[in-house]
Amino acid sequence: MKNHITKLSLLALAVALIGTPSVIRAQDAAPAAPSTDSAAPAADAPAKHKKGGTPFKGTVEAVDTTANTITVDKVTYNVTEKTKITKNGETATLADLTVGTKVRGTAKKSKGSETLTASTIQVGGGKKKAE
Repeated sequence: MKNHITKLSLLALAVALIGTPSVIRAQDAAPAAPSTDSAAPAADAPAKHKKGGTPFKGTVEAVDTTANTITVDKVTYNVTEKTKITKNGETATLADLTVGTKVRGTAKKSKGSETLTASTIQVGGGKKKAE
């Protein structure tokens, strides 16, 4: 009888030892690293415009043609030669913007700084409607 109990104990111990490592391995799996793919933005990130910038809209508070900046609702945006400005669907320039005008557009942060550079600025109602 002692011999039979010893064999059962060894069998139970062997099963426990064989099963334990697989359970431990399953728990040790590291979580997947967050994706850096721009096609899947983080849930708390601002919405991205289809052209890759962060959208903005508001009222123009200041236009500085010397510094090439506009201020919209207390946020200042740099305007570069690459910024696409349109007014009522037509190409426009920084000098065409006036204080009090409603605008919308997209902007990106400059690499290595907190400066926002406007990618697009739309003034007025957007594209002209066909009559």
